[in-house]
Amino acid sequence: MVNLDRPVRVRFAPSPTGGLHIGGVRTALYNYVFAKKHQGKFLIRIEDTDQTRFVEGAESYIFEALHWLGLNADESSEVGGTFAPYRQSERKAMYRQYAEQLIESGHAYYAFDTAEELDLMRKNLEEAGAKNLSYNALTRVNMTNSLTLTPEETKKRIDAGEHYVIRIKMPKKDDIRFEDIVKGKMNVHSSTLDDKVLMKSDGMPTYHLANVVDDYLMEISHVIRGEEWLPSAPLHVFLYQSFGWADKMPQFAHLPLLLNPDGQGKLSKRKAAEYGFPIFPLDWFEKDKNITIDGFREKGYLPEALNNFLALLGWHTSSDEEVFSLEHLIEVFDMERVGKASVKFEIKKAEWFNQYYIRLKTNEELLQYLKETFVKLNIKNDFSDEKLLKICNLMRDRITFPQDIYLDAKYLFELPTEYDQKGVAKNWQGEGLLFVDFCQNNLPTLKENWEGENIKHNLHDWVEQNGYKMGKVMPALRLAVSGASGGADLGMIMELVGFDNVMERITIAKKTIV
Repeated sequence: MVNLDRPVRVRFAPSPTGGLHIGGVRTALYNYVFAKKHQGKFLIRIEDTDQTRFVEGAESYIFEALHWLGLNADESSEVGGTFAPYRQSERKAMYRQYAEQLIESGHAYYAFDTAEELDLMRKNLEEAGAKNLSYNALTRVNMTNSLTLTPEETKKRIDAGEHYVIRIKMPKKDDIRFEDIVKGKMNVHSSTLDDKVLMKSDGMPTYHLANVVDDYLMEISHVIRGEEWLPSAPLHVFLYQSFGWADKMPQFAHLPLLLNPDGQGKLSKRKAAEYGFPIFPLDWFEKDKNITIDGFREKGYLPEALNNFLALLGWHTSSDEEVFSLEHLIEVFDMERVGKASVKFEIKKAEWFNQYYIRLKTNEELLQYLKETFVKLNIKNDFSDEKLLKICNLMRDRITFPQDIYLDAKYLFELPTEYDQKGVAKNWQGEGLLFVDFCQNNLPTLKENWEGENIKHNLHDWVEQNGYKMGKVMPALRLAVSGASGGADLGMIMELVGFDNVMERITIAKKTIV
């Protein structure tokens, strides 16, 4: 059950180590809507303690992606806030005192083991047939740490500048219990947990220490994060208990994993590429490989469609309702309706949502997308806005992505360079060719009233007057005009192409198609 006995404060805490994975975007979305549902605060905290993996530009990328989706923070390194700073690298000085506090209370210790000693420990355990090769309550008694050294020896090593880490001291036999909003009651025996490093030799805290200290200091009420962090939760609970902060511990909610479309394994960049869909919200340039990985935005997904799609990956309402604006999602969202089971990433559903939200756009909004496509593809446009608005209206119900207004209707902007061969084989013969000839001779009579509905009405009359069958002859005319066998309303296509161009296209088709 969700506990709401204190002000709701949640955080999305990404690491600036590369492009923002779409699973992280879902986590941000759930945090955001949960906070807004309960009149709380949504924080973004940049967890950059691992400086070896830091990637320049990743932080600004994260903010740009979240702004695009409308998930704007109440507090962050970008907008500030009462609990600043919001970058962990800028909070480095404060973590040391908390690590030392744990040592003083007997819940942590200094460890001076070298890499060679750690390797030897694991090798000996492996040779002895041990399944657990961790630094834990059993193995630490044979290692070089402040539990096996005298206080004098420990101080001497520290004063000499010897490298060390600070490790949590997990109890040998203890039950660590907590209740997860999604997973339910959890009970983990401490013997299965290792003595994780809390403070690294470079003085930077690990994720575990910084995460707990910052959540406490920033008064985080609920920690909503991916299921991959569930194994770390017992350690975090133990840290809260060790600090004496158990009464201020946030409620945990671990979201179900996102799986590849085939259901095999956690959603990966490799599988996304294999299935042909993005894994990042925006284009991301990988410098080491000198490649750009496609983003949902650049692929033509609308932010409202992506939010709607992600919301339903693990959460559902009590009804069959599927369409949610961000505002409506905030209104109905219930963390207790997040499921435990992992969820397949069904990209076709995302495409369906994109189609739905495109149809809600005005022709004027679609026109802006069309003009952006012209710029992106370096397409020269000689059409008036009036004509382009008609094209947007014609294509709106036939497209999945905004750029399809142009890509699926190139024939409106330029002469066909090729003709659908299956359509040619089936329709460019017999009555079809006779009808094309008839139209070439009779279309000039419509020139003074060259409008889609009038053209369509007369085409139908001509088919009926000559005893033709619509399905036998109209595809041939469509081929001549557009090069395609299917598409939007032919009368409107002919209006938009223009009388002179239609006549030219028929002439070219009769010479070209064999």
